[in-house]
Amino acid sequence: MSAFSHLDDQGAARMVDVSGKDVTVRSATAVGRVDLSADCLAQLADLPKGDVLATARIAGIMAAKRTPDLVPLCHPIALHSVTVDLAVDASGISIQATARTADRTGVEMEALTAVVVAALTVIDMTKAVDPSGTVTGVRVVEKTGGASGSWRP
Repeated sequence: MSAFSHLDDQGAARMVDVSGKDVTVRSATAVGRVDLSADCLAQLADLPKGDVLATARIAGIMAAKRTPDLVPLCHPIALHSVTVDLAVDASGISIQATARTADRTGVEMEALTAVVVAALTVIDMTKAVDPSGTVTGVRVVEKTGGASGSWRP
């Protein structure tokens, strides 16, 4: 019925069976950003909730480790590395997360989860100064490993 891997022949949701796949080194990188007002960016270092970038970085790493608890059909995998980098620019904060494993399935969801939760943490910590903060552009920009090999848009 469908080429969607998480749907069976009748269209019902299912967890993909990865038991027959080889264990390979896999990585995925995702990006996103939080658009913030100039006033908020100017005050960023002095916000009363603390170090926004460090808190968002830790939140993103923690979230990547909890991805299968948040995304119902996502496999629990052993993460070997998660990095979350945040950079302030003239209109907001850019976020990039890379997740790595040696397992039977990829880590795209973990990288995406890291970016989204880091972004939500920025929003939470800046909302008193800028209630219009906006999360944008969340997407996978690279994956490596597995049967399908490397991918970039």
